[in-house]
Amino acid sequence: MSRNVTRKLIDDHLVSGVTEPGGEIALRMDQTLAQDATGTLVMLEFEALGLPSVRTRLSAQYVDHNLMQADFKNPDDHLFLRSAARKFGVHYSRPGNGVSHPVHMERFGIPGTTLVGSDSHTPAAGSLGMLAFGAGGLEVALAMAGEPLYLAMPRVLGVRVTGELPDWVSAKDVVLEMLRRYDVDGAKGTVIEYHGPGLAQLDAMDRHVIANMGTEMGATSTVFPADDSVRRFLREQGREEAHRELVADEGADYDLHDQIDLSRLEPLIALPSSPGKVVPVREVAGEPLYQAYLGSSANPGFRDFAVPAMMVADRMVDPGVSFDVNPTSRQILVNLAELGYLAQLVRAGARLHQAGCNGCIGMGQAPASGHNSLRTVPRNFAGRSGTQQDRVFLCSPETATASALRGVITDPRDLEMAYPRYLPPQRFTLDAAMIEAPLSPEQAVEVNVVKGPNIRPLPECEGVPDRLELEVVLEVGDDVSTDEIMPAGAEVLPYRSNVPEISRFVFQPLDAAFAERAVQLRERDGGSVIVSGDNYGQGSSREHAAIAPRYLGVRAVLAISFARIHWQNLANFGVLALTFANPSDRAHLVQGTRIRIEGLHEALARGTPVHVRLVGEDRTLTLHHNLSERQVASVRAGSLIAYLRSRMAA
Repeated sequence: MSRNVTRKLIDDHLVSGVTEPGGEIALRMDQTLAQDATGTLVMLEFEALGLPSVRTRLSAQYVDHNLMQADFKNPDDHLFLRSAARKFGVHYSRPGNGVSHPVHMERFGIPGTTLVGSDSHTPAAGSLGMLAFGAGGLEVALAMAGEPLYLAMPRVLGVRVTGELPDWVSAKDVVLEMLRRYDVDGAKGTVIEYHGPGLAQLDAMDRHVIANMGTEMGATSTVFPADDSVRRFLREQGREEAHRELVADEGADYDLHDQIDLSRLEPLIALPSSPGKVVPVREVAGEPLYQAYLGSSANPGFRDFAVPAMMVADRMVDPGVSFDVNPTSRQILVNLAELGYLAQLVRAGARLHQAGCNGCIGMGQAPASGHNSLRTVPRNFAGRSGTQQDRVFLCSPETATASALRGVITDPRDLEMAYPRYLPPQRFTLDAAMIEAPLSPEQAVEVNVVKGPNIRPLPECEGVPDRLELEVVLEVGDDVSTDEIMPAGAEVLPYRSNVPEISRFVFQPLDAAFAERAVQLRERDGGSVIVSGDNYGQGSSREHAAIAPRYLGVRAVLAISFARIHWQNLANFGVLALTFANPSDRAHLVQGTRIRIEGLHEALARGTPVHVRLVGEDRTLTLHHNLSERQVASVRAGSLIAYLRSRMAA
């Protein structure tokens, strides 16, 4: 039987399950990735499992999000992560070495392998012919322990790519075109696999741009073939021996089909404040500009800085524009400097920042209130930039740079210059000096894990009872992101290893009084419930958005639908995720409504509907839980960690 690339990867790593769309499967994970905003919990969770070292082929820990050291909290966590990496056999990428996804691609990506990471943009590794997933930290910790990753078998959306990109159009415009078609949830339950003759024009880093932002469509993952473009990239990185050709069989089919003719694309831009609000740049051209921002995991390639450098050569950006340049890896920074591109950017007025995520996650580089910021980052959820009243647009490096030169949002085709003809360097300087390899087992046993005063043990949570009577603590709408549930930014992220402290910020962008109200209901009723619309929990994989509400007493979330990673995170920490059998029933639940659920244990065990009674009203709503037997056991135990402990003890 002819197979596509996705199906080959799944078949090669299948541990259990039936590969019919929607059924639960378990896949062996070859590699894991963690970054510091989520990695502290990963390391605490792995430590709680009691194993001496990881059982993967390779695990890597990156410090790329929380680089600002305004006080002791971030540097203390850096010491903790380094000591834990040395203790447990994990590669450690030091602060300033760069963003996890492109660095992992440079140093560790191997075609034909699987990867799970505690960052929702981990599927960027699909650019190398890998099958990569974003997940909550606990699932990454379990993969480090040799456990498989469980997920619903996805459908495969095959996107046939033809044609050639016109001048001033690049890979970011390709994925923005996909977002224009699918919005932020139209690819849920799918792996997007790109194929066709047009791929020959997209090099491995172009594919990284596209694979990275498949997450913004709700896709489970994104996959490209491992072809000659991937071989060239690995050769540039001094790792050609890692290449393995992996392409779809002739005649391979897909569950769903789409196509993109590259020659018909034009410069595109996502409007505030959603990656799915995509329009042609020409529709907003002329609007004033405050900031143009280059870099991030969504545009991390060398050409994403080299082309802007050629555009601004012997020019100065508009004096009213903050031109922020965020090199995505130390290696790229070294090469930009050696080849003269860095000097061109700086002479043009660039504000140079250290290699890392930085402004993408709201750690510095915040824009002025109400002023337009054009960014090459993957997300523009309201407030994510660090400014609550922000206006962040997503665009290509070409559009951001053209706009910086003009001082207004500009279609780069309107510049009075020829499109820069970028050619890859003949020789690329390699730099892996800031990645520390794991210690030997004999050395590791002597290492003590360093824990500063801001690192607290994970809170223990009791299992869900058979009967719940709770009040709706908050009602929210569609597409609520994890940035709204558990904000990022310089004030909040330093508490990522301290759940009691970080829980004070839950839902702060939407309801500043949420935490106080939730604690009151926790003390009065033993908990509360949240009601939401469609696609609850989209965005980042941060499990803090599940564990912090649970710490505040949230026992259940009732929604029309959930984003995949957050739905799994809720189950991992004992929060009951229920979906309305009739979506219109959501209208009957508002803040302050009291509900009663009885016979919950039997409904969970049998997989039957859960009946929710409105207290004081003659009305009963029907909901479904959609949990596997394994997830039900986790919710019943209070958390996946508690369940595993009881299983190991038995």
